[in-house]
Amino acid sequence: MENEIVLSSLPHTWIFDIDGTLVKHNGYRTPEGDTLLDGVAEFLASIPKQDMIILITARPAEFREVTEKFLAENNIRYDHIIFDAPVGERIVVNDNKPDGLVMAYAVTRTRDKWDKLTLVEKSLN
Repeated sequence: MENEIVLSSLPHTWIFDIDGTLVKHNGYRTPEGDTLLDGVAEFLASIPKQDMIILITARPAEFREVTEKFLAENNIRYDHIIFDAPVGERIVVNDNKPDGLVMAYAVTRTRDKWDKLTLVEKSLN
């Protein structure tokens, strides 16, 4: 399945871009403000509480207050949020465990569309 990720039962770290991934791209710059993409709230709510969620955005830090207010109003849980990120690619570098557990995944999305993402847990036996 194209949008399936097989994960261990260990706690995870999730890193999400905001604009175009969780909310409509640059919606915060419109009079209407941000709009959560369909399916995002449900997916984020399904992430186990022991997992860490990091949000990253190229939005200037001057939009921190309005962004955090929107996230709170929409019950979007996160542990850390990073503003002023460069607009280029986001690169995750990590080492795999000796037992073969893959320690980094990248999932790219179509801008302004939340395609279903299926998580499958595998045992560590």
